[in-house]
Amino acid sequence: MQEKYLPADIETAAQTHWQNARTDLAVENLDRPKYYCLSMFPYPSGKLHMGHVRNYTIGDVLARYHGMQGYNVLQPMGWDAFGMPAENAALQNNVPPAKWTYENIDAMRAQLQRLGFAFDWSRELATCTPEYYRWEQWLFTRLYEKGLIYKKLGTVNWDPVDQTVLANEQVIDGRGWRSGALIEKREIPMYYMAITKYADELLNDLDKLTGWPEQVRLMQKNWIGKSVGVRFAFPYTQDGQEEKLWVFTTRADTIMGVTYVAVAPEHPLAQKAAAQNPAVAAFIADCKQGGVAEADLSTMDKSGVDTDFEVTHPLTGEQIPVWVGNYVLMGYGDGAVMAVPAHDERDFAFAKKYDLPMKQVIAVEGERFDPAAWQEWYGDKQRGVCISSGAYDGLKHQAAVDKIAADLVAKNLGEKKTQFRLRDWGISRQRYWGCPIPIIHCDSCGDVLVPDDQLPVVLPEQVEITGAGSPLARMPEFYETDCPKCGKPAKRETDTMDTFVESSWYFVRYASANNPQKMVDERAAYWLKGGVDQYIGGIEHAILHLLYARFFTKLMRDVDLFKDNGFNLDEPFANLLTQGMVVAPTFYREAENGKKLWFNPADVDVATDERGRPTGAKLKADGKPVVIGGTEKMSKSKNNGVDPQILIDLYGADTARLFMMFASPPDQSLEWSDAGVEGAHRFLRRLWKLSYEHVSGGLVPAADANTALSDTQKELRRKLHQTIQKVSDDYGRRQQFNTVIAAIMELLNAADKTALTDESGRRLRQELLEAAVLMLFPIVPHIGEAVYAELKPGQNVATQRFPVCDAAALVQSEIELVLQINGKHRGSIHVAAEADKATIEATALASEAAQKQLNGAAPKKVVVVPGRLVNIVA
Repeated sequence: MQEKYLPADIETAAQTHWQNARTDLAVENLDRPKYYCLSMFPYPSGKLHMGHVRNYTIGDVLARYHGMQGYNVLQPMGWDAFGMPAENAALQNNVPPAKWTYENIDAMRAQLQRLGFAFDWSRELATCTPEYYRWEQWLFTRLYEKGLIYKKLGTVNWDPVDQTVLANEQVIDGRGWRSGALIEKREIPMYYMAITKYADELLNDLDKLTGWPEQVRLMQKNWIGKSVGVRFAFPYTQDGQEEKLWVFTTRADTIMGVTYVAVAPEHPLAQKAAAQNPAVAAFIADCKQGGVAEADLSTMDKSGVDTDFEVTHPLTGEQIPVWVGNYVLMGYGDGAVMAVPAHDERDFAFAKKYDLPMKQVIAVEGERFDPAAWQEWYGDKQRGVCISSGAYDGLKHQAAVDKIAADLVAKNLGEKKTQFRLRDWGISRQRYWGCPIPIIHCDSCGDVLVPDDQLPVVLPEQVEITGAGSPLARMPEFYETDCPKCGKPAKRETDTMDTFVESSWYFVRYASANNPQKMVDERAAYWLKGGVDQYIGGIEHAILHLLYARFFTKLMRDVDLFKDNGFNLDEPFANLLTQGMVVAPTFYREAENGKKLWFNPADVDVATDERGRPTGAKLKADGKPVVIGGTEKMSKSKNNGVDPQILIDLYGADTARLFMMFASPPDQSLEWSDAGVEGAHRFLRRLWKLSYEHVSGGLVPAADANTALSDTQKELRRKLHQTIQKVSDDYGRRQQFNTVIAAIMELLNAADKTALTDESGRRLRQELLEAAVLMLFPIVPHIGEAVYAELKPGQNVATQRFPVCDAAALVQSEIELVLQINGKHRGSIHVAAEADKATIEATALASEAAQKQLNGAAPKKVVVVPGRLVNIVA
């Protein structure tokens, strides 16, 4: 064994051995329990960042630990390779998105392999390959036939200069990110997935996900947004025809307080008003500017215009004015809302702005209604009662809702209804770099699905990206085709699918990797029984990605993809771990134009006080001050990231892995620390040095229950097996790897304080080092591989089982109790572990400290706290 710890040599040798032995290959084995460990696959941006390193280290630790527990482990890796960044890069670098993507995949794969992750690379996939998206198109055709995918008009962000649809994040201050043109809202034909048909099941099945963080389940519950209320109509007459304006409310008890109705700019009533009223037309035109994201609409200034139309209140017969509101969504419910300014904060602000009336119809005893200010008590359904509401006066919330609903039903103007915040998923994108939608448009036959034998519809990879619309629409060689039904010339769909589609089913494809004949095969019955055992990823994916993956699982189930292969699956991920962010300090200077120029922490010298708190900072390059910003998530925009490759080159992959797992629990934020990295490296050097010194002295059999040990050596062996017991629980149940490392550090410190030079001591050290290396192996596998081969020549650490606690070693023959006299600490006593109270009292009284304090007098009282202390009251 070489004397010096050389991580580059050690890690290269270990990785070469793993590759040659194919230790990470996952093969179905019905005789062994499976453990499917999956980390969310990355977008191939070109370089790993520290968030990647943390995410995949957590997954690798769990995968290796379960492998040592006897599980048959599947840990795959692939690439979420479609999406807008590749098109942006193509514009900037004049390179086709495909070339940019595949080069980035090669670079990031090499970085992942350098970190020693035990991925089964034989199952690697990239969502941009025809081999992958062929099956996405195949599934699309099945879902389309079942009516679970349909086409309708959808509102999008339209850049009139670039003549293209923009994603919400491409709209900056109401303008296109590239052209700078004012963005318009347009309605264009879009393909939708009917996720709302599964809303109830998606909501109810959250109760099954006991292995998920409660925070994530709550976020999904709120996103699905089940509301039980009343849908009712305001009748009106237009052009001699009796019509109904429908709305939905969860607070039907406030119906008598309606003073206006607001409709979406796209609502037929708004459009009718616009045709007659220039002011309404101008307002609707203004509403077409800006983004269409719900988050944008919720924070924008609420504005509106009176249509001069009126509708009839369904219970009072009163005429109610109709306004157009920029905050009303046509895609949610019926595109109209009843407005009760006295009892809704948004309606209150709107009414104040436009001097609209408000009527108090809910009262709470002891609370004063103030029409000049908003009342926070309105939301308390249990305390409020109806007032100024005629037949409903004095009724509490539920009783009022029930009676009002019954009266509306009797008038044929309403019904009780359950509604969801969740809306159907618009999956078509008017962009190039995505999975082509397998639809052909024929003038004679309409929209026709591409037959199975013509799949995949291959996305051409040699294209020119100009930023002005999708190049597919300019490529007749792509879109010109023949109708599969009638054979006449037809046009292929040039929209592509939302990239969330690819990431919604990739976990299934890993289990049936590389099968050219089937999307899912019988191998999935083994790996997907009970779902993915452990899923790991960022909390930022808690809603959309996880919701869509759950939805896709139910879709695949309902087209019998699972049943046909001998299993069933309702939920994709049995257990979910959401890792915290990697954060680091930020530093900047403010330019004359007010913009901030950010500096990387490595380029800054920070001064601290005696407690280590920063007092100032200067840029190394010029010695001038910089502003110390907050500690934030590592990002390119704040220039506070650390390149993992530099860390690996300086210290080795194991140091990077150890620091990531030691600095904080996996579900909490990790604050970057150069000192912490150096500390992790020192620990590995220490482990290597201890092992080198032991091996140099000659190997011996490991100690066991029959080894004759001194009292201090027995205590160390007890601590060793207590550590094994604790570490097993930390890895498996608690998933707290920082405490794993801390416990092993403490164990090695105890070993340093114990005499281990005699024959029994050397055997104990052999046992301790073997166990320590095995316990650390999931976290630092390279040094584990090298050291274990020296401790146990001819044996491979990757094939070893995790250490098992020797229960006999935990048994103590003697225990130490704190000795107190009159409540003050006066030392300790040692007694047999099974000693009774009388023996403990006698031993305490016979101690030198007690004899000195009592000076021959009898004690007033002796208090024994079993296992902890003895207190003598003199």
